[in-house]
Amino acid sequence: MREVMRQEKKYMITLEEFLQSDHYFSQVLHADPHGGARGYPVRSLYFDSLEDNDFFEKLSGVENRRKIRLRIYDPNDSFAMLEMKQKQGKYQKKRSLRISREDAVSLTQGRYGCLLGYTDPFAAECYGLMEMRCYRPRTIIQYFRKAFIAKENNIRITFDHKIEATESCLDLFHPHLNFDPVLDPFQVVMEVKYNGFLLSYIKEAVNRCSRSELSSSKYCMGRSLGLYRDC
Repeated sequence: MREVMRQEKKYMITLEEFLQSDHYFSQVLHADPHGGARGYPVRSLYFDSLEDNDFFEKLSGVENRRKIRLRIYDPNDSFAMLEMKQKQGKYQKKRSLRISREDAVSLTQGRYGCLLGYTDPFAAECYGLMEMRCYRPRTIIQYFRKAFIAKENNIRITFDHKIEATESCLDLFHPHLNFDPVLDPFQVVMEVKYNGFLLSYIKEAVNRCSRSELSSSKYCMGRSLGLYRDC
C-alpha cells in the first residue's frame, strides 16, 4: 500500500494556457516518466453509497470526506489500483493498493470479498467500508493527462483534458466504452499537488493562468452529467 499526504489545488484553464504552461514546465520540470512526450490516458471507476453520500458531501463542502475508486491506464492492464482519497482540512490523503485484474472485475460487479485475500490492512478497511455502507459502482471517468514532477516538496503538476464519463456500462476493462464529454474540449483542468509550499517559479507560472480555484472534482462533474441530465 502506498500513501501520500499533500495539498491539492485545481484550476480550470483554457487550451491556449495549457499549451503555454506545457511549454514552460517541459523546460524546468521533469515529465512523468510513464507518460512520454504526449502524456497518457487515465480511466477510473468510482464507487459510492446507495444514497450517494460521497457525491453530496463533496457538493456540500463537508470538511472530512472520501472517494473510493479503481484506476487503470489501459484496458489491457493485468492489474488495477484500488484508491481511497480522503479530504482532511487543507490536505488530501491518498492510499493506493495494486490488485489483480480478476479482483478488480469482482469489485466492479459489487463482490468485495476478494479484498480479504490481501494482507494489507488497507484492503480490509476498504472491504468493511464498502460492505457496511453498501457501496456500488457509479460512473467511469476517462481523460488524457500530461504530468510534470519536481522532487522538491513532492510537487506534481498535471493537466487533464478530453474528460469524459459514462454510467451506461461500468465494465472498467471494456476496450470501447461510449463516453459523453464532461467539459468543453477547449478547457483543461490543471492540478497542483505539493507538500509544504510551492516553489516560487512554479507559483509564478501557475499565477500566469489567472484562473480561480476549481472546487468541483472530475467525479462530481461526471455524476452531475448523469444525475441532472433530465432536470
